Amino acid sequence: MIYIIYLFLAAIVVLFSVKTADYVDIMDKKSNLSGAFIGGVILAAVTSLPELVTSISSVLFLSTPQPGLVLGNILGSNLFNLFTYGIILLFFVKPLAKSSISKSHGVTLACGLAAYAACALTVFAGLEYIVPVVNMSTLSLALLVIYIIAVRWMAGDDNGEDGGEDNSPLTLKQVVTRFLICAVGLVASSIAVTYVTDDIAARLGLGTTLAGALFLGIATSLPELSSSLTLARKGNFNALTGNIVGSNMFNFVILTVTDLVYNKGGIYAIDKQSAMLMIFGAIASISALCVVVMRNKKKPVTSVIPYLALALITAGCYITFLCLSFEGQ
Repeated sequence: MIYIIYLFLAAIVVLFSVKTADYVDIMDKKSNLSGAFIGGVILAAVTSLPELVTSISSVLFLSTPQPGLVLGNILGSNLFNLFTYGIILLFFVKPLAKSSISKSHGVTLACGLAAYAACALTVFAGLEYIVPVVNMSTLSLALLVIYIIAVRWMAGDDNGEDGGEDNSPLTLKQVVTRFLICAVGLVASSIAVTYVTDDIAARLGLGTTLAGALFLGIATSLPELSSSLTLARKGNFNALTGNIVGSNMFNFVILTVTDLVYNKGGIYAIDKQSAMLMIFGAIASISALCVVVMRNKKKPVTSVIPYLALALITAGCYITFLCLSFEGQ
């Protein structure tokens, strides 16, 4: 029964996520904001609401706080997002090879790699210091700075495809109102998913990081999957890429927020799953970065073979992580 409830709540998360993404898309068409900013910041933040809410819920609302769920949730979501990107590229490789992707998405991916490096230095080398005034890890502050750098690049980049023609009969005020209603529903369903995941992890005897990476990571990444498929069918690979890489960067900031609100200990405890998530997340990010670079060369690569190879590497990282994780169970 608990698994049926989990699937039901996951479906609710998808429903609200698709609707909020639709309303953000309409706002894109009705505004003069940068397309890269719309996809990489606004849409990414919306589809990352589940990760934000579930991470905070894991340390504040559960009867026994589970900080291990947070790191697994974020790193697992990031890896699953890149898995989604790789799978979509496999099926839409021909239109991708003719599409336009903003250069700022490459900068965002580079910032993501810097975030992975900061996490690795903190948990492996022990280079962590708690800032007394705010009671936060220096890693959390570093992740915030990296995110701000990425946002500034996206805000100033107006390259890539535009938002398209506005055919919606709704006014901007109506769109914003409906967006807020769906966002509230998204938050409520995300909190419920956290409780159910904690119950499933206890029943299966899974470690909190692995449970976070699987059940929380997948459920909270469904919004990115749904919206990305929609954008792929429309041929808007610029917004699609922005949604994926922007969501991953926003997810790193969720670690900062969670660290700020959780004052009973650190959230950066390392285990085997966390280490693998960092390694495979970095490899998948490098593959995705190569895709963006190839689309932004003076003579963009048009052959589908390099994109297929990179898509396989990107998607394969998540599959390899799953195989290695369950092998050790």
